[in-house]
Amino acid sequence: MNPHTLSSSSQNESVTASIYDQYVIKNYNRAALTLVRGEGSHVWDDRGRRFLDFTSGIAVTALGHGHPHWVEAIRRQAGELVHVSNLFRNPLQGELAMRLTRKAGPGRVLFCNSGAEANETLLKLARLHGVRKAGEEGKCIGVICAEDAFHGRTFGGMSATPQDKIQKGFRPLLSGFSFGRLNDLESFERLIDSNTAAIFLETIQGESGVLPCHPEFLVGIRQLCDKHDLLLILDEVQCGIGRTGRFFAFEHSGIRPDAIGMAKGLGGGFPIGAIWAGEKAADLFTPGSHGTTFGGTPLACAAALAVLDVLDEEGVLERVRENGAHLLEQLEGLGRRYPDQLEGVRGLGYMVGLQLKSDPVPVLVSLREKGLLALSAGGNVVRLLPPLTVSRAELDEAVALIAGVLAELAA
Repeated sequence: MNPHTLSSSSQNESVTASIYDQYVIKNYNRAALTLVRGEGSHVWDDRGRRFLDFTSGIAVTALGHGHPHWVEAIRRQAGELVHVSNLFRNPLQGELAMRLTRKAGPGRVLFCNSGAEANETLLKLARLHGVRKAGEEGKCIGVICAEDAFHGRTFGGMSATPQDKIQKGFRPLLSGFSFGRLNDLESFERLIDSNTAAIFLETIQGESGVLPCHPEFLVGIRQLCDKHDLLLILDEVQCGIGRTGRFFAFEHSGIRPDAIGMAKGLGGGFPIGAIWAGEKAADLFTPGSHGTTFGGTPLACAAALAVLDVLDEEGVLERVRENGAHLLEQLEGLGRRYPDQLEGVRGLGYMVGLQLKSDPVPVLVSLREKGLLALSAGGNVVRLLPPLTVSRAELDEAVALIAGVLAELAA
């Protein structure tokens, strides 16, 4: 890069930072980095620096950046029909609902715009089940969630998220929520009473540090829900859509929930959310009981169908399973080499958490300086969410960069 370009880039960066400082609400602690272009597993900033993107926009860009099939699907649909209301049918919404139902099981799909909206819809579904169960409104409204859960920032989502940093300033929240300890079946069973309508869980808690539900725990929860006529609702907004090497993360346990929330990777970067409701709950919503202006538009569905095409036709999930195991093995090796810095590694597929023994922020900054973008999560965790299309060579490159930062810490 010649000095002219560098000077111009630095000036552009300064202008962008100034505009953000003056006009954008400060609800994020943003890194001093302005991203302008992406291709595959990489992004570039406005100074021309290239980074391995192991954030995927927080598990959103499932196919990486600029996948040709995905780009062409959006380009083609944008020239045909972008939006119609849900007062009419559009063929792509029907096709997407059919393909998702074939993956989840018999039931129906409702589309929305985001994970928060999907989770809010699931909580409404639980209320409707409670009305049917009790025979009246307002009696059976209890929803049992997990400690350290994160279900979004709507009032329903915050009420299901027992974290002070999320709830502070917005209380009073919705009533009816209680919280058991993740992977402690008895703590959930003790909370069930005649007013309980549903159990609502993230199959893998992402924001709280990549904490998976153990398969035997999910099996036990399924049995409790069957015994007490509760809906088992799973939030797969971050861990679904192939991130663990199965289309849904719960598939690793062999159970089937009654409803699923999904978003993020479903659109590959274009906003779309959805819930699947199984046969027990598929008839609970009726005309007028829920709605959305932008949910399931032709353009959003074209993006999601392109994601499914690539996952289904290019062997992506098999590679996620194989390369994800390789990634975990390499990272666990770093844990043995640097036990004073790295406490442990956990996760599945391309959803991995590195449990540090210190604040992750300096590690994230050092990784960024070396060319790797990663995320923090609860409990001093560095979270890795590479695109599902990442190559093994790129995974190895990321591991080498992490090793370099750990070596610096050790020194």
